[in-house]
Amino acid sequence: MTYLKAQANFLKASILFTLTCVSLLSNAQDTLPGKGIAVVPIKSTDQGIAFQNQLVVRGLKDLGYDVKEAKEVEYATAHIAIANGDATFLAGSWEPLHNDFYEKSGGDSKLTRKGDLSANALQGYLIDKVTADKYGITNISQLKDPAVAKLFDSDGDQKADLTGCTPGWACEEIIEKMLTSTGLNATVTQKTGSYPALMADVIARYKEGKPILYYTWTPYYISALLVPNKDVVWLEVPYIAKAGETPTTGKYYGYAVNTQHIVSNKAFVEANPAAGKFFELVNIDVNDINAQNNRMFKGEDSPSDIDRHVDLWIRKHQQIYDAWLTAARNAGK
Repeated sequence: MTYLKAQANFLKASILFTLTCVSLLSNAQDTLPGKGIAVVPIKSTDQGIAFQNQLVVRGLKDLGYDVKEAKEVEYATAHIAIANGDATFLAGSWEPLHNDFYEKSGGDSKLTRKGDLSANALQGYLIDKVTADKYGITNISQLKDPAVAKLFDSDGDQKADLTGCTPGWACEEIIEKMLTSTGLNATVTQKTGSYPALMADVIARYKEGKPILYYTWTPYYISALLVPNKDVVWLEVPYIAKAGETPTTGKYYGYAVNTQHIVSNKAFVEANPAAGKFFELVNIDVNDINAQNNRMFKGEDSPSDIDRHVDLWIRKHQQIYDAWLTAARNAGK
């Protein structure tokens, strides 16, 4: 009888142990739905999106994903790489600016960009407020006047120098089309190259009290250094309607308001709903990005600095961040 009782107790203990292990394994899988799954981020050479990228990386790691070192390429290449499965996601696909990259890479059949990483992103052309007020310049079309254009001539060719974009970012092509369609190419030349280097020259000219003319966007640190409506002003742009568009009302600066998304490989998201849900939920206020970008410009631009910025942002928004992770874990069950 004692032997049978011992056997029964042993059997109960074994069952309990097995159930405990299963429960622990299940809980671990619920907490870390991405355990053992590799993720390859990709990012633009534009360091202005490094913070957004790293915040997404942090969340994926907290979900258990094995996040590899981010590859750095230009936006067009990034979309193609994600569509082909050579990379997993990009935190910073602009809509509508990058629509052409998105569609030519396979569109919704190969990619997904649900959710808004950051909304209300503006783009356009600005000049220093001193020159704008002195000469009454409010619209870029006024630069058709050679005398006005000459105010912004920095290389002596009698044409205005418009600081533009890094080739491959899409904006440089849009700027050229704008100059051609408005006839401004007769008096205005776009300066392209490394955008940070170009803007360093613009800022230096501004500090010297010289007129400046440049393209920029928000969120970006430039608007923290050259504050719109204080140091600089946006220039209106003649509206040229495209097929299917409704004529704009109010002031038009040459671009529709953009939204930044996380663009990701569709097959990966379908196989990893936890990551897909996290991509969909991440949302960062444009002012937070501007502030972080400004800290980078002031020298806090190392990988450890950016990690620290992510730490600070998460601590300030802990409840929101935790809610994203909880929803992602639930989606992965």
